[in-house]
Amino acid sequence: MKIWIDLDNTPHVPFFKPIIRELERRGHTVAITARDAFQVCEMAERLGVSYTKVGRHYGKNSFLKVWGLGLRSAQLVPFVMQERPALALSHGSRAQILLSNLLRIPTVLIMDYEHVQTPPLVRPRWEIVPDALVRENLHCKTKERIRTYSGIKEDVYAAEFKPDAGLAQELQLNGSQIVATVRPPANEAHYHNPESDKLFAEFMNWICETPGIKAVLLPRNKGQEAQMRQQSPHWFKQSNVVIPKKAVDGLNLLWHSDLVVSGGGTMNREAAALGIPVYSIFRGKTGAVDRQLESEGRLTMIQSVAEVKTKIALKPRLKHHSPEARPRKALQDIIHHVEEILRAECRQAVRLTTVPSATNV
Repeated sequence: MKIWIDLDNTPHVPFFKPIIRELERRGHTVAITARDAFQVCEMAERLGVSYTKVGRHYGKNSFLKVWGLGLRSAQLVPFVMQERPALALSHGSRAQILLSNLLRIPTVLIMDYEHVQTPPLVRPRWEIVPDALVRENLHCKTKERIRTYSGIKEDVYAAEFKPDAGLAQELQLNGSQIVATVRPPANEAHYHNPESDKLFAEFMNWICETPGIKAVLLPRNKGQEAQMRQQSPHWFKQSNVVIPKKAVDGLNLLWHSDLVVSGGGTMNREAAALGIPVYSIFRGKTGAVDRQLESEGRLTMIQSVAEVKTKIALKPRLKHHSPEARPRKALQDIIHHVEEILRAECRQAVRLTTVPSATNV
């Protein structure tokens, strides 16, 4: 069967790479589109994921978001008409789901944050979610169309990670400094809470005043980087704050870090999957996955400016051992569910197209 995967955001690229490999290994054809947003295309090229580029990001203005959704859905039409996929699969591509719903292509949404706003026209036919979300209010109101997988989505690709020392040399990270990887809040997202910006600024000001700390700062796009350089030029006067010149392997960067402070979900959970101290400055609605990680002691939530200096520990960690390479069930669970959904949709299509025989009339 042909499966269409749409890469809508940067974290989708490493997540879907092993999924694409496993689907193709089982005989399926995978057609891939990518949105020109954040580091999606750059990351896909670096990881060797072939794609067709369709559409772009339209910023945080609500009107432009809606306009961009409709426009990209229309831009995807020629690709879909040519490929004619049996199933549309994504980790939150509204444009893919909208178009597929209009064309009656079955949609599967893999997602791990239950508070995303989803208008009726972009609700998926099927959902695959972590076990932690099974009791949450999900998009599919029919429980029979919801499947769950073990662990967290970052387990899908973290299990295959192998450290590369070349990145430390590229970013001039040396063993004498404490390295903090910092991800600013997603200030263009509809779920953004300005409180996250205050926590981010407090942490950045703190580490810029603290000797022996090096921050690897990962802006979400060029616009956010320009804004930070304009509003907080003192962060960049010294060499203790570095912004990579190109997209980097996120897991590799985290592995060479002593701690992670992030205003987004994926990087927090990647760090948790690798066992690295991680502090969340995300102040939107806390998702079930993050609550689970916090209860397990794998993630620390920072909820006020005062907690920045009292909860975040600026200390080195041991990096001599390799990441745990144990098999994780998340990947196989997801592949199993995708194939199961394909079979269910094929059976449904056969039933709808079956013509009663003359003896039954």
